[in-house]
Amino acid sequence: MFADRRRLMIGAAVIVVIALGVWWQSGPVATPGAPVPARVRTPRAPVAATAEGSVDPLRLEALAGERAEPSGTPRNPFRYQPKVVAAPARPARPVETEPAARPAGPTVPPGPPPAPPIALKFIALVERASGVKWAVLSDGKVTMYGRDGDTIDGRYRIVKIGAESVEVSHLDGRGRQVIRLTGQ
Repeated sequence: MFADRRRLMIGAAVIVVIALGVWWQSGPVATPGAPVPARVRTPRAPVAATAEGSVDPLRLEALAGERAEPSGTPRNPFRYQPKVVAAPARPARPVETEPAARPAGPTVPPGPPPAPPIALKFIALVERASGVKWAVLSDGKVTMYGRDGDTIDGRYRIVKIGAESVEVSHLDGRGRQVIRLTGQ
């Protein structure tokens, strides 16, 4: 069956090549006595005739006349650049302003700095037959695993393991972060 299909495809390809060759060779043929299309000419602007009757398309008399002197403004070949605007003049004397009023309430000291981000990747979820879920985490160098409540890398605690994510926090309870399953 494969051989029949192959022969059929080769035969079809040969027929297509022959048809293209015939079509390419048959191109447009000029027959004797057939009318040749004339070139279309575009009309030109009318040309003025001089006193002697000859045509003077250059108007040479305009060259002999007086020309106006160039203006005092310099030419700027870069005229499409933005124009340079002079800075506004400063006032002669400084303007007196009222001092800014301080807020009436006491100042509040800034809070503690935010916890650093948890640099772990959740790469797999393992579920045992007993229903206990284990999260497989990696910091790029070491692969770690744990269950809900376990300490990872001595710095993090697994708070909750979900189907596609794990919630991890620092050991002191600050900076909770949900890490999605990446599979890598």
